[in-house]
Amino acid sequence: MSETLNKVQAEAAKIWKSGGLLDQQIKVKARVLSIEEAIGNPEGDDFPLQKGKERLMEADFCGCKGQAFTDMFGDFSGTIGEISKMDLENNFRRAIFISSLNATMRYLGKTDRTIHCKDKEPTICAGKLPQYIRDNYGDVKITQVGYQPKMVEALSSEFQYRVLDLDPDNIGQKKFNAVIEGSETSQEALEWADIILSTGTVIVNDTLEDFLREKPVIFYGTTIAGAASIMGWKRYCDQSL
Repeated sequence: MSETLNKVQAEAAKIWKSGGLLDQQIKVKARVLSIEEAIGNPEGDDFPLQKGKERLMEADFCGCKGQAFTDMFGDFSGTIGEISKMDLENNFRRAIFISSLNATMRYLGKTDRTIHCKDKEPTICAGKLPQYIRDNYGDVKITQVGYQPKMVEALSSEFQYRVLDLDPDNIGQKKFNAVIEGSETSQEALEWADIILSTGTVIVNDTLEDFLREKPVIFYGTTIAGAASIMGWKRYCDQSL
């Protein structure tokens, strides 16, 4: 487990303790959502969820929900105290921790936008992203980590732009105005960029530290909501609930 994820878990444990959650025998349930529950019909068929390679796990804590994308999914029930001490040795355990962190941070009023957007909302979110980047960073070179089709469509014709992905079915394919690159060019692509736009799921697959660099990093999505609030990271997630 990375040093940064270790720090997130340690800070979460402090927040849970100060909020009185560790002493309560409250169970957190993480469940796998169907595609329809998770994202509805997002006007496309190229999302990782729709291709069956990722699922959203959802934690429900006192009616507050938090989610995490993962390729290792299943159910879990336990106490917050158990999660605070859990060995985060694989993607399944990290997804339990991250979804639970998102739900409890929302419960405590320390984060928001922890529920994935649906239907036309991914298109709306991506449509606003070019202007958000221009307003905050100018006309920059962008390397995106993670293939999110609506964002690639919106950004690839507007900026000097590269996109990295782990899915071998995507690597080498031209998507809109970008060719999807894999690990063999990732370091060069990250050094080339002025800013990095990264999926929040890097915290679940434990590659987060590969993308925390001495240049602006914007994380997108619901997965990293609670951790971003704890660590003060930039996050773009315009249409989530």
